[in-house]
Amino acid sequence: MRKVAFICMHNSCRSQIAEALGKHLRGTDCDFYSAGVETKPQINQDAVRLMKELYGIDMEKTQYSKLISDIPKPDTAISMGCDVGCPYIGKAFDDNWNLPDPTGHNDEAFIDVIHRIEENIMKL
Repeated sequence: MRKVAFICMHNSCRSQIAEALGKHLRGTDCDFYSAGVETKPQINQDAVRLMKELYGIDMEKTQYSKLISDIPKPDTAISMGCDVGCPYIGKAFDDNWNLPDPTGHNDEAFIDVIHRIEENIMKL
């Protein structure tokens, strides 16, 4: 199966949401991964809470913050948004979804980003 990787700087919010939704919505079509150039000790707790509420997905049970070197080489690499600078991952990105980081914002900002990620995943 095609390997799709979602890349962010810290692999703690947008890329984690994308990995979870990819597996949930299209897991029989592709293998989905997320990673970053740095890690965080835990996934963003607002993202965890909202993904559980909206989709019944408990990201903390199945995912953790990973480095790019921790995942298989992707066939498709997608940047979540380069508002903090895109990392170099050994190949050019196939797409940049230009999603704002909702960290520190209200639930509506998170939900907007979650729905945009869902729409993009369905187009893969």
